[in-house]
Amino acid sequence: MAPVALFAYNRPQHLRQTVAALAKNALAGDSELFVFLDGPREESDRALGDEIRKYVSSISDFRSVSLVDQDKNIGLAASIVAGVSQTLEAFESVIVVEDDIATSPFFLRYMNDALSVYRYDDAVASIHGFVYEMEGLPETFFLKGADCWGWATWRRAWRVFDSDGRRLLRDIEEGGLQREFDLDGAAQYTQMLRDQIDGRNDSWAIRWHASAFLRGMLTLHPGRSLVRNIGLDGSGTHCHNVPAHLLVEAGDRPLRVDRLPVVENTEARKKIVDFLRAQSLPCCNGEGVLSRVIRYLRSVLFVK
Repeated sequence: MAPVALFAYNRPQHLRQTVAALAKNALAGDSELFVFLDGPREESDRALGDEIRKYVSSISDFRSVSLVDQDKNIGLAASIVAGVSQTLEAFESVIVVEDDIATSPFFLRYMNDALSVYRYDDAVASIHGFVYEMEGLPETFFLKGADCWGWATWRRAWRVFDSDGRRLLRDIEEGGLQREFDLDGAAQYTQMLRDQIDGRNDSWAIRWHASAFLRGMLTLHPGRSLVRNIGLDGSGTHCHNVPAHLLVEAGDRPLRVDRLPVVENTEARKKIVDFLRAQSLPCCNGEGVLSRVIRYLRSVLFVK
């Protein structure tokens, strides 16, 4: 059973929801939970950190619970990169969630099944738990790259993670891969990477996505979401004017994980590209929904 690495900072109420959702999974009692708590950024964060420590000490729904505590604030990107790396020194695979992700009761089964099925497929970078609410997607499917809302990976795959955004961007540009990387213009991942290089974000996620993409590695995605982001409630710094289609509920049915050919599903990719482009229809204030989506993704999903 893969361990669960849960990353927390200063939102004890969200953390409680995340843990409660994980605990409803049938495999929770067989799973080791590691909570990585970042240190305080401001004096006001200390009391919240103390509340989180007290809560973590009370969790009893898992095979074991361990707290990895930072004395100083290192930021989410450094926390996740270090925490995933540390966990994978001891385990072959890891399931990763943050304290703003509420999972389906079938999330851990899906993750563990997929980790087992594709364990020896070097072309598979990770398993992902989120997908937009769309019609016509298969039960599971592959896309190039990686993602960050409830995911899992193996030690062998995490080794390709490159923290050097400048090198990643150079390789994308020299290969003429910008359009493919940007989902044919439906996303702005190249700009997110430039923003990381220029210090406008400190995203681990865009570098993980680019690292896997450049290696031609793929991620298994679900046909219906098994996670819900509970941090889109205005509690976070960037959580205003959230595009409605990001407000996806976690599925209430299990997903079947069958072995698929390890190639990108071009039909599923086109559906997602078309879906994102359709969000560009103007809304009441004249701003396109897609522009809001891109701005939101740049400020929240990849500013990590």
